[in-house]
Amino acid sequence: MYTASWRDVVRRDLFGSAPDRRDRPYRFIIRLALVVFRLFRFRFDVRGSENVPATGGAIICSNHVSFFDFTFLGLGALPQHRLVRFMAKSSVFDHWFAGRFMRAMQHIPVDRRAGAAAFEAAVRALKDGEVVGVFPEATISTSFTVKDLKAGAARMAVQSGVPIIPAAVWGGHRVATKGHVHLRRGVPVTVILGQPIVAEPGEKAQSLLRRTRVAMETLLDEAQRSYPQQPAGPGDRWWLPAHLGGTAPTPETAAADDAVRAAGKGAKAPKPTPMARLKALVSRGR
Repeated sequence: MYTASWRDVVRRDLFGSAPDRRDRPYRFIIRLALVVFRLFRFRFDVRGSENVPATGGAIICSNHVSFFDFTFLGLGALPQHRLVRFMAKSSVFDHWFAGRFMRAMQHIPVDRRAGAAAFEAAVRALKDGEVVGVFPEATISTSFTVKDLKAGAARMAVQSGVPIIPAAVWGGHRVATKGHVHLRRGVPVTVILGQPIVAEPGEKAQSLLRRTRVAMETLLDEAQRSYPQQPAGPGDRWWLPAHLGGTAPTPETAAADDAVRAAGKGAKAPKPTPMARLKALVSRGR
């Protein structure tokens, strides 16, 4: 297990011997993330970093279970001194504060109503030798299993001629995911990066997508079954998928709930006031 140290935060060689000056904002954010990792004492089990190519384009395709998955995947690529350009919904880039950092880090905005521009931007980045991070499920999986994948990542790999690096993240959802925010310390987080998947000559995107999904499911199963902690009791089984004895929704139930939300029919809970959020945080700390 790896726990970020203050020495890691200030390491001069953290990004290699000659990092690109244009990535100074990104490097600052990574050091800031390491500070957060240190304060929360996340315990990382990172496997397969060597599968991220040291040079050239690649697509990291990962499952999605928590709000912080992109930071954990970035940590997995860091030993190869690679910075991952993540594809994220365009509304994040419109935020008055976060948007500036997202653009400075050269992440790629995705407008789900008109995705062609994001696709073309990602392909250009890949051909320029960048590593692009994609959550092909599009949204967080509340069943904590791999959902149906969007074909965009496979199409990008075919068009740009770069490998797909399948990945799995597990554990971060115990801190923050849809419907659950528990600001606790010492949570283990597993990150596994699998063997590169290269499109065969003439292979179609759907075939490559199927191979990618199988690899992601295998890696996620490995991460879940090797995870070093178990639920503390019956009331703590919400973070395990149903097939492992947890109380998370089944994939079928989660898919139905997603469809209701996508149609705008889900009942929206009233947004808590700042005072209510503060009281909730104080009560959790007791």
